[in-house]
Amino acid sequence: MDLDFTEDELQRYSRHILLREVGAIGQAKLRAARVLIVGAGGLGSPLALYLAAAGVGTLGLVDHDVLELSNLQRQVAHATARVGQRKVDSAAEALRGLNPEVKLELHPRRMDAAAARELIPQYDVICDGTDNFPTRFLLGDACHLLGKPLVSAAVLRFEGQLSVFRAHEGAPHPCHRCLNPEPPPPGLVPSCSEAGVLGAVVGVMGTLQATEVLKLVMGIGEGMSGRLLLWDALDARFRTVRLRRDPACALCGEHATIHDLSAHPG
Repeated sequence: MDLDFTEDELQRYSRHILLREVGAIGQAKLRAARVLIVGAGGLGSPLALYLAAAGVGTLGLVDHDVLELSNLQRQVAHATARVGQRKVDSAAEALRGLNPEVKLELHPRRMDAAAARELIPQYDVICDGTDNFPTRFLLGDACHLLGKPLVSAAVLRFEGQLSVFRAHEGAPHPCHRCLNPEPPPPGLVPSCSEAGVLGAVVGVMGTLQATEVLKLVMGIGEGMSGRLLLWDALDARFRTVRLRRDPACALCGEHATIHDLSAHPG
């Protein structure tokens, strides 16, 4: 592991290096890490900003969308002057301004099965910053089958949830299908564009995602695998519930029936 830091790096990351749990070794682990963020919107914005600020060496950004004015209420990596740009390009401008030492790999494409097979093996940790169930289930399945940890968050209105899925490491870690075996029927759960969302709630959940990624990369603290964090912003209440590995799970159970990504389009 390369522990040789420049004077600029020592100054930039000094508050990290002062932490006993991080130190030079932890900062070197961050510099060597490759993290893929799927979705450069509400969750992906604070997530990417904090990972770049922390010195994660390589960040991959996947998003096929362009920036709209309605995004700016919560997607804080972007700016009014960049409305109409591709989100990955807009986010990259903000990240380079924050920390030019971080290497950015931009993927302006839809995350479908082909993209998952191509991109996920290239990274150490995968982050789900998406806002739709088909992509969430694709990422959950792909990360398990390809052996990568998934840091996942979701938000709606005034509520958020967070977990980490590492079922590929074996018991007792559950997978995302242990929590939700199948996507809900279309139209049952409204999207943020239909039900609304408080922008700051998205920021909190994206920041919590970033914290879990940093802990995971450095191997410190207790991770969220096997636990689901739920936050109700209106009541200012956090609670954590235990997630157990389901022996009958179609993805990670004893008689799993999902062995590839053929069930996902693309």
